[in-house]
Order: sequence, then C-alpha cells, then structure tokens
Amino acid sequence: MADEKKFDVRGFGASFKGFLDQMAQQAPTEEPELLRRAREHFGADPAALPVVTEQFERHEHPNVHLAIEAYLAIEGRSAELVGVSAAHEMFAAKLAQLFRPPSAMMGAAATTVGPVEYNNVTLGDGRVLACVSSGLYFVRAADRRLAVLVTAPRERPFGSGPTVQVMAADRAQAEAVLAELRNTMRKQSVYRGKILSLEATRDGMEVKFHHLPQIERDQIILPEGILDRIERQTVRFSELKVELQRMGRHLKRGVLLYGPPGTGKTLTAMYLAARMRERTILLLTGRTLGLIEQSCAMARLLQPATVILEDVDLVAEERTRQNMGCNAVLFELLNQMDGLADDADILFMLTTNRPDILEPALASRPGRIDQAIEVPVPDAACRSRLFDLYGRGLSLELGDRDRLVSRTQGVSAAFIRELMRRGPGRRQGERQAHRRRAPRVDRRGGRADAQPARRACAVVGIESGTSGLGPFRIVSGGASSFAAAA
Repeated sequence: MADEKKFDVRGFGASFKGFLDQMAQQAPTEEPELLRRAREHFGADPAALPVVTEQFERHEHPNVHLAIEAYLAIEGRSAELVGVSAAHEMFAAKLAQLFRPPSAMMGAAATTVGPVEYNNVTLGDGRVLACVSSGLYFVRAADRRLAVLVTAPRERPFGSGPTVQVMAADRAQAEAVLAELRNTMRKQSVYRGKILSLEATRDGMEVKFHHLPQIERDQIILPEGILDRIERQTVRFSELKVELQRMGRHLKRGVLLYGPPGTGKTLTAMYLAARMRERTILLLTGRTLGLIEQSCAMARLLQPATVILEDVDLVAEERTRQNMGCNAVLFELLNQMDGLADDADILFMLTTNRPDILEPALASRPGRIDQAIEVPVPDAACRSRLFDLYGRGLSLELGDRDRLVSRTQGVSAAFIRELMRRGPGRRQGERQAHRRRAPRVDRRGGRADAQPARRACAVVGIESGTSGLGPFRIVSGGASSFAAAA
C-alpha cells in the first residue's frame, strides 16, 4: 500500500548486529576444558598451530590403532588419551573446532571432554581388538608437543574409514608423524602373512580372512617332475630372492596351471600357499575377480605376496571371442601385471580348465606368464597312489589292484576322491538297514521269521556297466573295508 513503510535493510542489519553483540557479551567467560588443556600442553595458543589430516580406508582401522600404539611405545614418548563429546554426532570433530574459544552462536561451545569410544574389530586369528574410534591424544615426544585426534564414523557411511588429525608446532612435524604411522601400518599390518580375499559391500571394501587346510607335499599326487617344476617357479624363487636381486633379476613372475577339472590345480595352489608362509595370499575367484585393482594394490602394500586367480578364463578370454565392453577386467589384469616394478616380489598364480580360449597377450607373453604348466589327469602310478591316499583311515581290500587302476584310466583325482569318500556313508546306511531287518520275537519267546540275516553289503560309486570300473563293496566286519570286485 502507498502509506506502508518501506522495509529498512540497513536498520535491520544494525539491529541484528546489536543482538549478536549482546549475545556474545552474555556468553560464558570460562575457557572450555579442551582449549585450556591444549594451551597448557603446547604452551601457546593452539588456534595458530597447523593441522594435517589423513583419512584411511575402513579396513585399515586396526592398523591405524596399532600404529599409534607402536608410535607411543617408543622410549621418550607418552600420551594422555581423552574422549571428545561433540554436540552433533553426525559430524566428525575437528581439532580446529575443539581448540577454539566459545561462541554464543548455535551452541558451538558444546564440544567437551567425554568418554573415549572404541570399536571392536575381529582379526584373522580370532582375537578381538578394541580400536579407538573417538579419542584425542596429547602427545609428548622429547621436546615436541603434539595433539592427535582419531575419529571413525559410527555408521560408516559411503565407505568412510578412520581419520587421523595431527596438530604440531609446524606442518613438517605433523607430516612426519603421519609418515611414521603409514610406515608402521605397512610393516606391522594385521593382514601381512595372512590368506585374504576382498569383498565389495555397500560400506566399501571388506577384507576377509581365510584358513586353508594344511596340505602336505605327499598329498599332491602329480606325474613325475610336474610338482618339482611348479616349486622351482614359486617356492625356489622365494628362497633365492636376495640372490636374484643382487644379480639384477626381477622378482615379479606369473605361473599358469592348466588342465582338466579335478586334476589338482587348486589343491596345488593351497599347498604352495601353506609352503610359503612368509607371503601374503590374495584369493580371487568368482565375483571377487572384479576386484583385481584393489587386490593388486594390497599385494603391493603387503609384499612379498601371491595373487591366486582361479578360473582366470572367466575374465581373460581371448578378445576376439568377447562382446563389446566385456573385456574391462582383462585390461585391468594386464595393466596390473605390467604396472608392477621389477623389484616387486609378487607372484601371480593363475588356474584354468580352458587354456585354449585364453587371451594370448596374457598367456603367451613372457613377463606376464613366465611358465605355463599342465596338470594332467593322473597316470596309472598316480591313480594307484590316489587310492592309497584317499583310503587312509579305511581298511582296503583291493583284490586286483592292477585291474582297478586300469579301469580308472582317464578319470581325475577328484573322481577317485569322491569314489573313496562315498563308501563309508553307504556302508553306514546298510548297517542301519540290517538292524531294521533283525528277526522278530513272538509273545511266547520263540522266534518267528527266524531266517538268517543276510550279509550286509552295498554297491558304492558308479554301478558296473555304466563306467566299466566294476563295483566296490563294503563288507560287514569290525573295521570298514572295501573289496574291489574283479
């Protein structure tokens, strides 16, 4: 309306400034406890000191915690750990905010001393490590004074991990502290020397520990000379790495094990993993084959390391056979194998049932695959040894071993193992059936249907006439036994 007064912007601004000045005058004059402690600790105003921040991956939380403990364990260093209670838990606390004077605006003085918070993290050996997830360290290291704030989001949104902030007299001191923490994390990682696999989750990347069964050398039954060749390219290289480096030879290498399914490629890889205990093992199989980049990055960090890719033909099929856009994983694998430095002690061990469809740039190029070794179906000598191996714990009655070995020509080691595994279960079922057929007793105490019970027997494996193996029979007796029918 015409007579309505026009809004005075300057007048409103002046009034609002006066309001703020009055609120500031009414703010508490007592210095916050965290600011007071920081002044006493540094002997100066912490508001003028630099802060260097570094964020780590979520799976590195236990390594961050142990690295800080190792840093403080050095003689001449000590620390006081206090908790921090923030007004808004959804936002991580910052050192610059903790050590600033109080303000009447928005309740900004509400960050106070609180309880130290911890997260429990399960390690590969079953231990549970309580890691600081919210805590402030006032560190004394000789004549230096530091403040180290560790925060880890409770809900872990978007894959965020722990954050370490370091305040020091100058930026170089803070950067040196973080560099020492990173070096300790690499050397004393909880993942070093373990058998690991990576898994992508909605919160980021998760590291899983694996415990493989102990495989002895006599359990690897291959034709003569093959296991020696595999060990020469893997175990022997690891044992001679110092001499190889002295001679200027590179340590990175690749081995491809190929052959029909069930011949022992995976079992051989498990044996080598147990044999080279000083190496970190990264397993890639199935869906995890898409995490080649992350797995190779962890292998570089934790070397000496071995990267085992099972069924590599799933991602390394010859490019002419692939559809457009389906070879991104193959390119990533080639890039990772080429991108390693010559002194990187990383072994790539690949297995496949289909060597004929592999990309030649992977399988046929030295420097990526240094040795391709066939793991064939077992020969006669190996099949005889396999019957002995998988018959351990049973009493074997092989009436005609030579004929049995001959009839199993062309089968895999996994087939023989399954054949020997199914016997005890079938025999147990026959025992239970025999008990159910026990003679009945009539009311007068006499026997009815007192026919002698048949000798219990069961045919296991594949029936004769289907495979030509001849039946295996489990005969009744005190100890489990097999009888091969001639």
